[in-house]
Amino acid sequence: MASNRTELRTLNKLLLEADLILSTTELPQGRAVRCRELLRSALALTDDLIKQAKIPAAAILGAKGGSQTAKRGSDYFRQLAAKRKTRAGGRPRKESESGHT
Repeated sequence: MASNRTELRTLNKLLLEADLILSTTELPQGRAVRCRELLRSALALTDDLIKQAKIPAAAILGAKGGSQTAKRGSDYFRQLAAKRKTRAGGRPRKESESGHT
């Protein structure tokens, strides 16, 4: 994730430099003006992508948790609760190496 952010910042700096160069250049038929408009749009996109890259992956995944829970339904959770009460769920106990249980 950090390398993507670094690459986006580098791209942003390159776009800013190109915009600066075009601001001091006159091209025929207003081409410099149109190029600067396009560069500003590209800069806005890279700024937005940099801000999105700051969102941690856990936050993105966490947003899916409620929908997955809803798919399972209440019966699933009732069964889990029943297993916890009777100790019917989970892994079997480990046998100890010294022979004691």
